[in-house]
Amino acid sequence: MMRVLIVDDERNIRLSLQKYLGLEHIAAESVESGESALASLAQSSFDAVIVDLKLPGMSGQAVLEWIQARKLAVPVIMISAHGQIPDAVQALHAGAKDYLVKPFDPGELVGKLRALQETQEAAPAPGKSALIGTSAVMERLSGQIDKLAATNVTVLLTGESGTGKEVAAREIHRRSAQAEAPFVAVNIGGMHEGLIESELFGHEKGAFTGALSRKPGLFELAGKGCLFLDEIGEMPLPLQVKLLRVLQERKIRRLGGLTDIPLAARIVSATNRDLEALVREGRFREDLYYRINVFRIELPPLRERREDIPLLADHLLKNLASRLGRPAPKLSPDGLAQLCAYGYPGNIRELENLLERALIYGDGRTIRSEDLLFPDSRYWEKQDAPALAVAPVRPYPGTPEGAAWGSLEAIEREAIREALVRCKGNRTKAAQELGISRKTILNKIRTYGLSS
Repeated sequence: MMRVLIVDDERNIRLSLQKYLGLEHIAAESVESGESALASLAQSSFDAVIVDLKLPGMSGQAVLEWIQARKLAVPVIMISAHGQIPDAVQALHAGAKDYLVKPFDPGELVGKLRALQETQEAAPAPGKSALIGTSAVMERLSGQIDKLAATNVTVLLTGESGTGKEVAAREIHRRSAQAEAPFVAVNIGGMHEGLIESELFGHEKGAFTGALSRKPGLFELAGKGCLFLDEIGEMPLPLQVKLLRVLQERKIRRLGGLTDIPLAARIVSATNRDLEALVREGRFREDLYYRINVFRIELPPLRERREDIPLLADHLLKNLASRLGRPAPKLSPDGLAQLCAYGYPGNIRELENLLERALIYGDGRTIRSEDLLFPDSRYWEKQDAPALAVAPVRPYPGTPEGAAWGSLEAIEREAIREALVRCKGNRTKAAQELGISRKTILNKIRTYGLSS
């Protein structure tokens, strides 16, 4: 279970956050001052610290500096009032992972904590690559990233859904000279079209109805680090023009602002769409395509690097078992043979989901072939699988014998719909139940038309 420390001098905020986080299965302790926070951090370990920027006595900024000076591996989320946003941005550049402006939705805080948890679980040990695999294609990918890391060139990552494009983007940043600067990720496809511009560029107070204070955009928050634009192919055409100008002139302007702000961050974009086809159809600007496609990396599908599946499965099982609070099970030879023979239309993400289901349905000690519930048997026939002895595919429990399975997407849509019904529409709880991030479930809800 995730464990966090809340530091706020307002008792009602401390108690309400503790209660809400407890309902989300996040253990929370709270203290009323920066000095008490240091005592707690010295005695116990936490997965995150949520600290008010302005505290009597020792400030939230001073708590952050204390944590940084001692190199404690605990991420900090700052809480600020509207007038303290510039100070919160300064805290981000000093090492804070994120900030929230009062008053805020507790669900937003939970989303940020879950995102931190996922990042920590996926993060490699210091000096260790996040790219798992020893196949020739992965060795080539690692060499490309090494060359990129020494530059500040704009990068385009392409490949099928689930191949690990964000992992590759983070690895480019980790190996760069700017590794200590922020890595800011935004999913264009998961954002409401009317909010994308404000999120990217920020806005001044009064720029539009509801703009009650100045808000820095993600271009600014990335500082000298990296801004990762996922699903770039979903960007609306009017915003494509503005992004093109940013890349050409290397400066931005907040909505309602009068002055330009230099852009220092590296831009890494990613898509699973055919951008060349979108250009031909007039849905993606050709000039922007050439601007983001300075250096292109194609992430290989999992079926093209089957020899990496044993290493990937071992890595994913350890992370999943840790998340579920269980010891990591072993893979039986027949179970591993099945994993290596399947075609994975959903790539690494599908492998992870498959292993998580096996953890739930299995005995917890060993994952056998009968524990693996493959969702779409068609992908045994379409792929050139190695000559391995493979047991028959076992369908989901409750499926009538001989029933034809629909597409993976149809199965996924129904699973998400049922989770939302069980959780009475609470998307954070539904995502937690399904073992996916809140960002992912919001994307899926939009894709499958489940918003109603």
